[in-house]
Amino acid sequence: MGTLDDEREHVERCRAGLRRMLEGARNNVILGETVAGDRYSAERLGRQLKSLAKELKELTEEPEGPPFFGRLDFGQGSAEHRGRSYHIGRRHISGEHGGPPVVIDWRAPVSRAFYRAGPRDPQGVAVRRRFGWSGTLLTSYEDERLEQGEQGESRILAAEIERPRVGPMRDIVATIQPEQDDLVRADLNASICVQGAPGTGKTAVGLHRAAYLLYAHRRRLERSGVLVLGPNRAFIGYISAVLPALGEVDVEQTTLERLLATVPVTAADSEATAIVKHDARMAEVLRRAVYGRISKPVEPVVVADGSSRWRVQEDELRRIVDDTRRESLPYGVGRERVRARVVASIRRQAEARGQTANAAWLRRIGRAVTPALDAVWPPVKPEELLYDLLRGPTPATTTSEERGGRDPAKGVLTDTERAAITWLQPPRSVKSASWTPADLVLLDEIAAMIERPRGYGHVIVDEAQDLSPMECRAVARRSEHGSLTVLGDLAQGTTPWAATSWKERMALLGKPDGEVIALTTGYRVPAAVVELANTLLGALRVDVPATRSYRSDGRLRLTRVTNLETGVVAAAREALGFEGSIGVIAADAAVEALTSALWNDGLDLAGRLSVLPASLAKGLEYDHVIVAEPAAIAAAERRGLNRLYVALTRAVSRLDVVHARPLPAPLTRPEHTA
Repeated sequence: MGTLDDEREHVERCRAGLRRMLEGARNNVILGETVAGDRYSAERLGRQLKSLAKELKELTEEPEGPPFFGRLDFGQGSAEHRGRSYHIGRRHISGEHGGPPVVIDWRAPVSRAFYRAGPRDPQGVAVRRRFGWSGTLLTSYEDERLEQGEQGESRILAAEIERPRVGPMRDIVATIQPEQDDLVRADLNASICVQGAPGTGKTAVGLHRAAYLLYAHRRRLERSGVLVLGPNRAFIGYISAVLPALGEVDVEQTTLERLLATVPVTAADSEATAIVKHDARMAEVLRRAVYGRISKPVEPVVVADGSSRWRVQEDELRRIVDDTRRESLPYGVGRERVRARVVASIRRQAEARGQTANAAWLRRIGRAVTPALDAVWPPVKPEELLYDLLRGPTPATTTSEERGGRDPAKGVLTDTERAAITWLQPPRSVKSASWTPADLVLLDEIAAMIERPRGYGHVIVDEAQDLSPMECRAVARRSEHGSLTVLGDLAQGTTPWAATSWKERMALLGKPDGEVIALTTGYRVPAAVVELANTLLGALRVDVPATRSYRSDGRLRLTRVTNLETGVVAAAREALGFEGSIGVIAADAAVEALTSALWNDGLDLAGRLSVLPASLAKGLEYDHVIVAEPAAIAAAERRGLNRLYVALTRAVSRLDVVHARPLPAPLTRPEHTA
């Protein structure tokens, strides 16, 4: 098996291997850039150079850290790997002179046994070894002799799970549990929904699935791309280091708002307005508004061509427009299809008279029919169309009736709902319009009717329980020909349109047959904190299983104070005596006062102590959390208890609940936990 000194020698072999790989990648890129050849060779070389440059980038940006975290020694029970040993790490490291690799990528098929093997099913593994590290120094190891039925509690595994959280989110490759591994390695063609209770690692599972799929389906996904969508910029910043640490640097990670940001957001909707704009019925309103621009031809197309006049009669033009509409094409594609068919009709006339219709002639005729095309199938810009819709219905005239002058919301929205989305004081022009976040979703819906958006091979969407029906449509369009990993927790739904059923949400996302899997074991949140948060579940009106905690450590303390600011300052000062990050979470309206109180008491808010509004806490985690005035968080919004549930479950090690007002009724007061 080898001693600790033997393993440290292997560490040096790994580092030497990484240096060789980096040097080799550099040399290959330099050599490739100086090679010339014919066009075919140049194109092929270009693709190889792109791959080499990507490998060089990955190696150059390789984070400093342990080269491996585990080892598998296979015994007599393995036909394929009998007598062999493999070190398992975050990335493959080649051996010297073409020899066996010194580290196997955690995503390789043989590595799966590291996560799946156990005494009941050793999968041919005689010994599984886990390594303990202090920074880049190998300090210890533990062996589990699986063929002999040995598998106790791993001190190294527990220490890694409970390690203090400072800085951005870390990968979990060393601690992936069997139920998580099943989800990580799910087939690319499968769309899955992970209902993950707090601390179950659902976000990490989604990110590791992205890394695994890129490993297993590299060529396919490099063409189509992988997209990760998070709820806000703070969350994206928090998770942004995970995939690069796993060797994947080309995954697009963003928020839905930034993905859809075709215009600047300079305004905000009332809740009543936002609810209507995010309703799925708006898709029908917008469809009517777009296709209502198409009108019935009332005159023929006449095109001057030198001394000739070409004519497409009204009945033929009407037939072209009607046939094209029935084909259900995107609006912009349909417009060009009408143009092409009108030009084709004129071409047949010209060729019947012996005229040659070359490419230049066809382009000229195509431009010449534009005025007639504009009359029956006018061009549409999303901002202009939405501007017309939000101004409200205008008095119907003959022309406006033909151009969709009839209100497209009539019969779809109620009068109250129509009034809610109508500007009280319409801007003078589309250029002076102020757009809201909900308008971005509507503009994307319109743009997708005009021209299909870019699709991705795989889309991972986190905190999906908070997506609106219209936002779900935006995500579905981008994964129409790919697959989805949907992550969320119904208990953490905080938007007015938050999901109460994953089956319904998956249908809105375009994957009605997607499997829903629940993760219920929390590896991040200590048991005392989980028990407190679980007391809220009955009041949240969602059907989710209670969380079980893997951890028996941690501390929970509920403190009644006479002055909230003084109590929070005292709790923060004590928290600074512990290792790790500290988050003070409060109702949005209380953040400024608490920040000032901490600052005035001399506490550094630029380091590991931060204050954040409850509305931005979702997805984040801190070693020590101070929840200030739960009653204020619960009363601040329609789903305030859900928001409080989120705030209470951000703690990795210790939770202080500081309150001057009585606790919300659903919260039971457990015994003091120290």
